[in-house]
Amino acid sequence: MLRFKNLGSGSSGNATVVEGGSGAQMRRLLIDCGFSIRQLQARLTQAQLLPEDIDAVFITHEHSDHIGCAQALALRYRIPVWMSEGTHAALGFPDFDGLLRVARDMQAMDLGTFQALPFTVPHDAREPLQLRCSDGDAHLAVLTDLGHASAHVLEQLKGCHALFIEANHDPGMLQASRYPPFLKRRVGGPFGHLANAATADILRAVQHAGLSQVVAAHLSAKNNAPRLAQAALAAALGWRAEEIIVASPTQGTDWLRVGESHPSR
Repeated sequence: MLRFKNLGSGSSGNATVVEGGSGAQMRRLLIDCGFSIRQLQARLTQAQLLPEDIDAVFITHEHSDHIGCAQALALRYRIPVWMSEGTHAALGFPDFDGLLRVARDMQAMDLGTFQALPFTVPHDAREPLQLRCSDGDAHLAVLTDLGHASAHVLEQLKGCHALFIEANHDPGMLQASRYPPFLKRRVGGPFGHLANAATADILRAVQHAGLSQVVAAHLSAKNNAPRLAQAALAAALGWRAEEIIVASPTQGTDWLRVGESHPSR
């Protein structure tokens, strides 16, 4: 059994728990921890978890809304932390006291009850990686913070039963925003963030009969709206808008079992 819960998704912070197995064999991976340690503990408590329940942390890239309290969490609770060499360098080579593990493109991380496969993405970071998680039967892809989907990215999304995928902005809202021109170019550029329409194109490219869950993630609070993201993604899949789950920056999502259909379907 593979399931996941987002603890919060957006420019204010990002973290997602993926767990596989059952009972004493349960293993949990925290993907990003872009909050203060106090905030993270509170969000874990809402998920009925303790920091001690986390078996490993994976950091996708060095931006502050993803790295957050990673070092403090690792050192306090002796949790191994995976990240790319580029991410570690971009952070200034922080000391993880032997807990650092180097993640590389297409080299699987074995969590015991499931595997996590890192893959590179086009984003304005030193060596960003996203993840595909699988227990052999269920497949989940976590894909945020990228400006476009390369062929390599699309290949890793094929056959997934659940997608936690960025739908960052509406181009019209972005251009009409008060963002300075350089920031508009960065966000909307090929190494920035996915627009709703770009995410919809990805879904069209990888849709298959087994895809039953899509979570729209990393929505901009100023340059997007949940209804816009839901409408664009649902239209691409031929689903109803309410079947697209939106990850909240404050509440995240409920626990979602990979492969389980939306309750309204």
